Amino acid sequence: MAEKNKNLLSTFESRLRQLIHLYEELQKENESLKQLLVKKDEEVSMLADSKKDLEAMYTNLRIAKTIGIHDQDITETRKRLSKLVREVDRCIALLNE
Repeated sequence: MAEKNKNLLSTFESRLRQLIHLYEELQKENESLKQLLVKKDEEVSMLADSKKDLEAMYTNLRIAKTIGIHDQDITETRKRLSKLVREVDRCIALLNE
């Protein structure tokens, strides 16, 4: 009977050590994922700021072009700037995934 209890206790200790080890590994993984999330949040914030700057530049350029340029030039400029804004939006969307 005492031998059976020793075996049960030994098995319990072994499994408890395994659980503690798994818990520690999960804590490390959780911490690294938190750090990655912070880094990605900073990147998203930086890209959002960049997008705002590009939109402001686009608006300013559109206003400047409207004053003294032909319609064809305005259309081409809008297309180019729209493409840039879409590219920034695409980058933000990729970071949000």
